Amino acid sequence: MFNPATLFKAPEVNPITHKARTLPFFNIVNIYGRVFFFSWFGFFVAFWSWYAFPPLLNDIIKKDLKLTKIDVANSNIIALCATLIVRLIAGPCCDRFGPRYTFAGTLLIGAIPTFLSGTAYTRNELFALRFFIGILGGSFVPCQVWSTGFFDKNIVGTANAVAAGFGNAGGGVTYFLMPAIYKSFLKRGLKPHEAWRVSFVIPGIIILFVTAGLILLCEDTPVGKWSERHLHAEQNLAAHGVQARLVDAPTGGITDKVSTEGTNSPPSTVGDQKLQYDATGDRKTSTYADHEAQLSEQQMLDTARGEIVQKPTAKQVFGVMFSPHTLVTAFCYFCSFGAELSINSILGTYYQKNFKTLGLSESGDWAAMFGLLNVVARPLGGIISDLLYRNLHTVWAKKALLHTCGVITGVFLIVIGVLNPHNQHTMFGLIAGLAFFLEGGNGANFSLVPHVNPHANGVVSGMTGATGNFGGVIFAVIFRYNAYDKSFWIIGCITIAMNLALCWIPPFSKKQVGGR
Repeated sequence: MFNPATLFKAPEVNPITHKARTLPFFNIVNIYGRVFFFSWFGFFVAFWSWYAFPPLLNDIIKKDLKLTKIDVANSNIIALCATLIVRLIAGPCCDRFGPRYTFAGTLLIGAIPTFLSGTAYTRNELFALRFFIGILGGSFVPCQVWSTGFFDKNIVGTANAVAAGFGNAGGGVTYFLMPAIYKSFLKRGLKPHEAWRVSFVIPGIIILFVTAGLILLCEDTPVGKWSERHLHAEQNLAAHGVQARLVDAPTGGITDKVSTEGTNSPPSTVGDQKLQYDATGDRKTSTYADHEAQLSEQQMLDTARGEIVQKPTAKQVFGVMFSPHTLVTAFCYFCSFGAELSINSILGTYYQKNFKTLGLSESGDWAAMFGLLNVVARPLGGIISDLLYRNLHTVWAKKALLHTCGVITGVFLIVIGVLNPHNQHTMFGLIAGLAFFLEGGNGANFSLVPHVNPHANGVVSGMTGATGNFGGVIFAVIFRYNAYDKSFWIIGCITIAMNLALCWIPPFSKKQVGGR
């Protein structure tokens, strides 16, 4: 049963990885609550800046730069291309350098073109700036990898889904924020030509503040530095009396071994670190001992062998990227997040097309609701996924939820495309239903991702996130060359077909260490 007190108090932790087994959402003093806050808020401001153009693009910027409808559509496609590349790169970077520094790097690099947004005076300059601002979309990968590193498998789906859901809401909030910032500068006496340019300075400044907080106030892992994560896992095993060698570790990444064979004395070191003992000769307990979950010896070994992230070689990166189990999460995300990105870019224009009485502000407000539903729908997908896993004790339950959401999403897309509603109640109701299952499917997806090749979680997250962006590019091209209603049902057919084609593949390899 859910206990509301867990949202405020220090969480129970896994004794080997020290990952939290509850989500202290409101406790930002606690390390887990603090990391969780910066993971979702960092992605929130990144998404806000990434999608800062669409609310102003179809009217103010379009007139100022004398853009055509085709130019606007092309700029939306270009905005997704850099993100695709960065997400592919960010995955291996997370495994090698750690998600915190990868996160900070994407935010800082993406802040530069954000500040320069106002310097666009031609179509090509706009295209170039939107391409490089797309780097910010790559921050999703370290956001999810960082969250996965701090929360255990019983709650990681909820943590990832809430972090991504709140972060994705930046794509909805921008429809309120950017017009409001723009209008505030108009009231201060700036001309429209100047006001929209100055508006982009605001998200740039906030990105810098969030990055500083992320670096100065947070840790790489629950046990400290990223480079020392293997040693801490081995140290924790020994501290809990598990007298075994760490054999069959994935990719041979755990090389220091614990051995007490042929002796009754406790080990004095693990790797290069000394173990601590009290005056009686007993090991000192972990600083987390009062909050540790009870795991069996085998569960501890499986955790150490299967969940410690390795530094991948190029061969290992490609092996994980193109394993059938990774491709399941990748192509399901291709359909769900790809559809979300492309729909986010055209929804306000679609509303204006079907409902002539809606002005720029009102159509933008209704379009924002699609993105804002991420606050509810995406976390709910992760929460339900975790509940199914805890009660049914099988990862297949998470996978079944993912494909169910995918098929229902496809049905909603087809219905919207076929009906092409000109009644506001019908249109807004169908879009809300679509958002519930589409965004819930995104949450269910990244609830499944931590179970797939957990020793290379960054690579799996990067491949999945990048393929979602690839879907956004493909679906944006479909919107570019077809009427909006026709595009909806085409995307719906693709979504149903792809989910049905992938549903038979097991969630992870039978040879996977520590998986269940």
